[in-house]
Amino acid sequence: MDDETTRPGEGPPVETLVATVRGVLPSLTPAAQTVARLILDDPGMVARSTITELSAASGTSEATIVRTARVLGFAGYPQLRLALAAASAARPAERLVPGDLAPDDPLSEVIVKVSRAESEAIEDTVAQLTAERLGLVVEAVAAARRVDVYGVGASGLVATDMAQKLLRIGMTSNAFTDAHLALTSSVLLRAGDVAVGISTSGETPDVLGPLRNARDAGAATVAITNNPRSSIAQVADHVLISAGRETAFRPGALASRISQLLVVDCVFVGVAQRTFDSSQRALQATRTAIGDFLRSGRSKP
Repeated sequence: MDDETTRPGEGPPVETLVATVRGVLPSLTPAAQTVARLILDDPGMVARSTITELSAASGTSEATIVRTARVLGFAGYPQLRLALAAASAARPAERLVPGDLAPDDPLSEVIVKVSRAESEAIEDTVAQLTAERLGLVVEAVAAARRVDVYGVGASGLVATDMAQKLLRIGMTSNAFTDAHLALTSSVLLRAGDVAVGISTSGETPDVLGPLRNARDAGAATVAITNNPRSSIAQVADHVLISAGRETAFRPGALASRISQLLVVDCVFVGVAQRTFDSSQRALQATRTAIGDFLRSGRSKP
């Protein structure tokens, strides 16, 4: 795994701090999750609170708060407070805490909240997607003999999208959304191949197992996940961070998928650039084949 996902002492960039907290939340201890949820619910309040005040508000110990700050990449709680204060100053309150959907929300409010969540997912993903990290993945995929992509549920849809995009530019690529087939694929990979695991939480067994197998078989491994501290991030040679919340009303939310699709599109375009001539020929051939098929179908009586 590359080591850019955490920067001990400095913490994540201010513009993605809240998104980072949301991403690592599932991997925290229950006590640390309590502190993290307060950060997500009211980052401004946490920024204004002393460690003693936050301890009382969260019902956790001061030591837990310090550990939580360190898990997030800060040297201690004072550095976390400063970062939250900067984030609060840089963004309006509604941007820091996008309202969750409620059962009695009118549809006009649903439209606003859902669209805001999707926009924020894109912004947060862009802020975390560095050209250096993306470039390493693009180089590995462009040079690959074969690219197998693993994902289940909503992430399986993204895996399928990535595989079909690569197929359209002439690459050998397969998407596996069934755990048994994914495991079968993964043990047959070898050096020169690339395996991509897509999991919002980074803990999906159906994706984590195949990616481990692919790594052990000698393939280069890539993880697309919200959680830079997840198990899948530890398995992967390269980690690309997506951002997006899933809630009670929106499991497998579009915000999560759209952020993953953004990452996939960036990888695809980068690969197409590096293989421009062959990609153009493949795209033209596939367009012609599909166009001919559609025209022949329309011409039948």
